[in-house]
Amino acid sequence: MPELEPPRPQPSLTDDAVGLQSERRRSSWSSTDAIVYALGVGAGADELRFTTENSAGHEQRALPTMAVVVGQRASVYGMLPRMDWTKVIHAEQTIELFATLPAQGELSNVARVAEVWDKGTAAMLVTECDADDPENGRLMMRTRWAAFIRGAGGWGGRRGPASDWARPERAPDVVVSARTRPDQALAYRLSGDRNRLHSDPAFAARAGFDRPILHGLCTYGFAGRALLETVCHGDPDRFGRMHGRFSAPVFPGDELRTAIWTTADGEAVFETSTQDGSVALTHGEFSVRGRSTGPAATHHRRSVS
Repeated sequence: MPELEPPRPQPSLTDDAVGLQSERRRSSWSSTDAIVYALGVGAGADELRFTTENSAGHEQRALPTMAVVVGQRASVYGMLPRMDWTKVIHAEQTIELFATLPAQGELSNVARVAEVWDKGTAAMLVTECDADDPENGRLMMRTRWAAFIRGAGGWGGRRGPASDWARPERAPDVVVSARTRPDQALAYRLSGDRNRLHSDPAFAARAGFDRPILHGLCTYGFAGRALLETVCHGDPDRFGRMHGRFSAPVFPGDELRTAIWTTADGEAVFETSTQDGSVALTHGEFSVRGRSTGPAATHHRRSVS
């Protein structure tokens, strides 16, 4: 009888897990998926190239921030210790596009644990996912997800680097305002994030909220639409790298106001707040792919729906 291989020990949620990598996984999406995502992050009748596939004069395009959905479908979370998801907080999100995301297509994804930092009362788990064109192996995009795991810190590891991001001490070059719908989270969850925190009042109460909150990545998508309109002049081919840190919850029905400061040719910093001034998305950094054609905008306030 052959000797059985002993079970592999499960990595602990410490820096010992750094380098852990998932199996490669293919994922595909349809033009309908692209429309559902666009509607989920607030695009509407004035953005028909993202919200329809057959309108005269509008070739269908995918919103670049859809990368958070199709570009990280491989995951290492199932390889880590079981987590109480009421204690998991999405802390930061980065996407970097090396090619334009098509309205429908297929990618080959592999995820890895990039970093685990000891924050004392919590751990910060940073995962990355590379998404390649399965036909030629070309890297299409890289997504980076950072999550706080409450109660998982304190093992004596490194705290991680401090950020040098600073909000510019001047008025923003443009502020893009958009009102979320009362059912915005129910629309966004159709793109795959079925976390009950965003739909189930009882589950939201367990996490300390009086009602379900909006997905952080939905807020991220609203900010991405603002950056696309202003810094990229509406051209998805120019959308490059976008980073943001989630700093406060947003509730469906809130207004989101994204303040954008251009800092260099084709680069900007941004911050998204709600109507009461609560900053929901901060430490925002953005850069275009290719050379910028000019300043983001010449006006100071604009609304999109």
